[in-house]
Amino acid sequence: MFGIQPRDLIDDFNPRRRRWSLWTTPPASMPTTSHNIRYRVPRKGHANSYHLSVKFEDLCGFMVEGNVDDVNVLNEVRERMREQGRVWWALEASKGANWYLQPRISSNGGEGMMRVTSLKLSVLTNTVTLKRLIRKGVPPALRPKVWLSVSGAAKKRSTVPETYYDELIRATEGKTTPATHQIDHDLPRTFPCHPWLNSEEGQASLRRVLVGYSFRDSEVGYCQGLNYVAALLLLVMKTEEDAFWMLAVLLENVLVSDYYTDTLTGCHVEQRVFKDLLAKNCPRIAAHLEAMGFDVSLVATEWFLCLFSKTLPSETTLRVWDVLFNEGAKVLFHVALAIFKMREDDLLRIQHIGDVIDVLQTTAHHLYEPDELLTFAFDKIGSMTTNTITKERKKQETVVMAELDQRTRRLNSLKMDA
Repeated sequence: MFGIQPRDLIDDFNPRRRRWSLWTTPPASMPTTSHNIRYRVPRKGHANSYHLSVKFEDLCGFMVEGNVDDVNVLNEVRERMREQGRVWWALEASKGANWYLQPRISSNGGEGMMRVTSLKLSVLTNTVTLKRLIRKGVPPALRPKVWLSVSGAAKKRSTVPETYYDELIRATEGKTTPATHQIDHDLPRTFPCHPWLNSEEGQASLRRVLVGYSFRDSEVGYCQGLNYVAALLLLVMKTEEDAFWMLAVLLENVLVSDYYTDTLTGCHVEQRVFKDLLAKNCPRIAAHLEAMGFDVSLVATEWFLCLFSKTLPSETTLRVWDVLFNEGAKVLFHVALAIFKMREDDLLRIQHIGDVIDVLQTTAHHLYEPDELLTFAFDKIGSMTTNTITKERKKQETVVMAELDQRTRRLNSLKMDA
């Protein structure tokens, strides 16, 4: 089992560069689990099966505690993913191994993309096929390659020398900044129950990725929440360098700017946008929560900052990230709205703020069925275009900047009085 036995780095093992075939056995220090959870029990209809608590290891190497229905759901999900994998392999056989690397559709003709007016039928067909396939889930063996491609991370990496990451790590070794101090403080608290991430090797690997990026973009530096995102990227991408470039494209291209800066301006903007979207898409829930005095940012801030990595089961989080890297940050709004929508009836009956938090957290922590979540997110929630969200962001950004300015003035005034 991955990470159970402590292991020193062997002389020729470089976690930053080493790669291996995803069909062979990876190094002992990296996660590997069987595809199925072997413990099977009767489903809910049988006596006491729902209440029996079991522990099991998920595909990312996390030990999870749930009931036996959770186990059965996960096994069914994994069986569907195996079937989905056969679809991907068949497409690779017919279209070529890198069929999804062709130019992608863009309405504004962005770099590396094609305008809709100049599309070839084959490109349009591949783009539609890819979107549909990704929403059904990327096979774990293909995730690193697919994510690097569809997110733009591979293209971003191609613009710098091949030695960029290694040179960055060497240049930052031994240097200390406020960001490195905070990173060192957060490392032991980042998924401490995960055997590899809680090991000396795992924390050193995560530290290099986070410190490296803090020097790449000193304006962002480091913000709490990035540790969880980078940790999960490491588990998926298998190499530090690939995880680093996924983190870079996420912060520089996928998410809104200023998302992780000191003031968290971008995150505050997203929270206001989400509150408006909740009122438009789930008006009864929004009105009820507002009457209670419940601020949705009490739960949604962590969802957005950690990109659901601390909220959803890891395998469900990865399904959300599949779509996030292909379709952009609007996916976060779809998923957040879906969690509220799935428990609409329960939320409307609740009269206490603490109960709202409990229902939402419990729901999210047990969403082992990603297809159920994504069906709600894209079929039950109204359509949201990127342009619509961009306009809403611009409107909310003005309000957030004014509030931050007012807060700064107030703090300066208090300092002068003191």
